[in-house]
Amino acid sequence: MKVLRTPAEVHSLRDELRNRAVTVGLVPTMGYLHEGHDSLLKAAREENDVVVMSLFVNPTQFRAGEDLSTYPRDEERDLAIAGQSGVDYVYAPLPDDIYPSGYATRVEVEGLTEVLCGSETSRGPGHFAGVTTIVAKLLNAVDPDVAYFGQKDAQQATVIRRMAEDLEFRTRIDILPTVRERDGLAMSSRNAYLSPEARERATAIWASLLETETVFAESGLDAALDAGRHHLESAGITPEYFEARYPGTLDPADGEGSDPILVAVAAKVDGTRLIDNILIEPERDNRRKP
Repeated sequence: MKVLRTPAEVHSLRDELRNRAVTVGLVPTMGYLHEGHDSLLKAAREENDVVVMSLFVNPTQFRAGEDLSTYPRDEERDLAIAGQSGVDYVYAPLPDDIYPSGYATRVEVEGLTEVLCGSETSRGPGHFAGVTTIVAKLLNAVDPDVAYFGQKDAQQATVIRRMAEDLEFRTRIDILPTVRERDGLAMSSRNAYLSPEARERATAIWASLLETETVFAESGLDAALDAGRHHLESAGITPEYFEARYPGTLDPADGEGSDPILVAVAAKVDGTRLIDNILIEPERDNRRKP
C-alpha cells in the first residue's frame, strides 16, 4: 500500500491508472475507521482492480462551533486498517494542499441541501457545499469508476449522486447499507465521544426508527412519526429533526402512496451529534426486529 500526500502525486497516479486501463474504486473517508468504512473498502476490493481510499478531515464541512479541532484522528491506525482491507493507495493530503491560498471555488447542489442536516436550525446549507466541493475534487483527482458511500448519511448520498450526475462525472456512486453495532447503534467515528451511559442511551435512536416503521404499518405516517419522536424523547433525547422525506427528491413525505419513505433523525446525546435513518416501503411489511 502506498500513501500519497499531494495533489501532484494523486494526479500522477490517475494518469498511470488510465494508461493501465484498470478499474478503480474510491472510498472517501475522514478517518478514524470503523466497520462501516471497512464494509465500503471490502466492496471496493471485490469489485475493482485498484482501490484508493482518501483520508482527509475536511474543514469546509464543519460550521463554527462544531468539532473540527477535536474530531477523532489516528492516522497510524487508519493506515493499518486500510492495508488489512486491501487498499492499494491512500490519499492523505493536508488542508493547505486541498485549499491553497487564494482558493475561491465551491460546488453547491440546490434544492437538496436546505433541509434536514442542511437547514439553518441544523448544520446549515454550507455543510453540504463543503461535502460536494471535496467530493468533486476527489472524483476529479482520482477519476474512479466507482465511489462508495454509506446509507447512514442518506442525505449526503442523495446530494452526491445529484452532483455527480449534474456535473457529468463518469464515476458511479454506490451506496451501501448502514453497518450497526450489535445493539443497533449505527457505526460512526463520533461514537468514540460517547460515555458508557450516553452510549447506552444512544441506542434509542435506532429503536425510535424501528418504532416508526412498526406504527406506520398499523396506523399511518403521522402516528408513526409521533411514536418515533415519543420513543426518542422518553429516553431523554430531543431530536434536532425527525422527519419523513421521499428518497431522491427529499420532498416531505405524506405516506399516501406506495413510494418508499425515508425517515431521518439527527440528535445530540450528551453533546455528541448522531444521525440515522430507515427506509420504509409501504407495499411491503418489512418490519425489523430491534
